[in-house]
Amino acid sequence: MDIGNDILKADVLVIGFGKGGKAVAAKMGALGKTVVLVERSEHMYGGTCPNVGCVPTKALVHHANKRRPEDSLQDWYERSVGEVQALTSLFRAGNYDGLNGMDTVRVVTGNARFEDSHTVTVTGPDGPLTITGDVILINTGSEPVVPDIPGLHGSSRMMTSTQLIENSTLPRRLAIIGGGYLGLEFASIYRRFGSEVTVLEAGADILRREDGDVAAAVKAILSEDGVRLVTGARVLEVIDEPAESAVIYEQEGTKRRIEADAILVAAGRRPVTAELNLQAAGVDVSPKGGVEVDEHLRSSQPHIFALGDVNGGPQFTYISLDDSRIVLNQLTGDGTRSTEDRAAIPHTLFITPPLATVGLTETEARAAGHRVKITSQPVAEIIAMPRAYVVEETRGMMKFVIDAATDQILGAALLSTDAQELINTVALAMRHRITATELRESVYTHPSSTEAFNDVLGTVVRSDH
Repeated sequence: MDIGNDILKADVLVIGFGKGGKAVAAKMGALGKTVVLVERSEHMYGGTCPNVGCVPTKALVHHANKRRPEDSLQDWYERSVGEVQALTSLFRAGNYDGLNGMDTVRVVTGNARFEDSHTVTVTGPDGPLTITGDVILINTGSEPVVPDIPGLHGSSRMMTSTQLIENSTLPRRLAIIGGGYLGLEFASIYRRFGSEVTVLEAGADILRREDGDVAAAVKAILSEDGVRLVTGARVLEVIDEPAESAVIYEQEGTKRRIEADAILVAAGRRPVTAELNLQAAGVDVSPKGGVEVDEHLRSSQPHIFALGDVNGGPQFTYISLDDSRIVLNQLTGDGTRSTEDRAAIPHTLFITPPLATVGLTETEARAAGHRVKITSQPVAEIIAMPRAYVVEETRGMMKFVIDAATDQILGAALLSTDAQELINTVALAMRHRITATELRESVYTHPSSTEAFNDVLGTVVRSDH
């Protein structure tokens, strides 16, 4: 590190210890560049995913599904939270040591604030410190949005997802404001731990982007598990009472209320940019607060990039990782890789069983003018998928949208055990233009979930031929 006149100088300055930023930091450090990575919290080394996102929530899915009927709800949950926190602590330490242990990389803890387009000041345990960077990466991620509902902000029982998974007391009654991916995942997790769960969704339905048959299958599974889904619910007020909180909402013109021991806010996330003083750096932001970037992830200042949730793009760890590839291609490659290269990006809703999707829905494909054929089967009827019976999870369905003229897969929705893995095979097939027939006729190991494709892709339920 070049330290002179109390200024730390770096070839690459990374603000935020997220997936994309740390990947670029490690690579540039390995190439001999001096790198400084600033993270505002020692609890967030490695970013959202290993600390408060993907890893702990999916670990809780695993623990919740292991609970036996005879296990004490509170004891099982408390032990699960402890084991998950131990896991995240291990990952956090590994992320810190992996970067800070490099000769050319230094991790600084504190809040970064731009002074100009090349300079930030950092205040915190390792500050005050002034840092300059020839290249700067903004990788500060996103944070939960708490709606402006009377009584919600001040409620002692209101929690973000981060606060909820760190609380070792299992709520007997959990109210969830928001029926998107986060809300539904937590509904599934906490119902399986034994909480009484109510989801309050303002929209007319959940999963409105999905086809009706897929959404209906998801709702049936959640309802069967005991999750109460309330749609068209506009939350009006939260009232704290001595032993509980009341959530007042309006549905179809009628005021209603539910009591809860914990209220999870799952109403979306916003980019973390408010305290960066981006105006001083000449960096443009969108009306929603995200750093505006081009297809190469450059901001309005060509030497400043934005990776991950903070650039307003899809909020997925694997997108942040791909962001790092685009930025590295700009810094060390031919500069041709861009966000426009992305195709067939899958998504997974980690309920039990998970819903994984990729590409177009049937509705979207028809709206786009495709003549389609639809193949679909309930998991319980897929003869070539004995694994579903082996693991005792036969609920769900598999659906493919196929171009009737070319046999190309336009999209898929897999609601089944192992769907989060299966969807990657489908996405790869779509990117490389492997036909539905080829995927159907391929040889898969047995017993596996993948071999379900042998059956499902031959089961045409609708066709525009």
